[in-house]
Amino acid sequence: MARKSKIAKSQKLKKKFLQAIADGRKPLEATKVFNCCGVCGRTRGYLGKYGICRICFREKANAGELPGVRKSSW
Repeated sequence: MARKSKIAKSQKLKKKFLQAIADGRKPLEATKVFNCCGVCGRTRGYLGKYGICRICFREKANAGELPGVRKSSW
């Protein structure tokens, strides 16, 4: 498990970024915003539709925790 501070920091930066865009100004921390997995904190292999990384996606899909996701081969 990743440190919770890493996940919280990325969510906080993303929130500030979106607020700056909504206010119509250029965000100052635009290069610091990155997506990270909500489960483990991994930044690479992030699947935006599900909000998790590819590794956590595979574990949850195999366990049947993601509705509508099936294996491509049977």
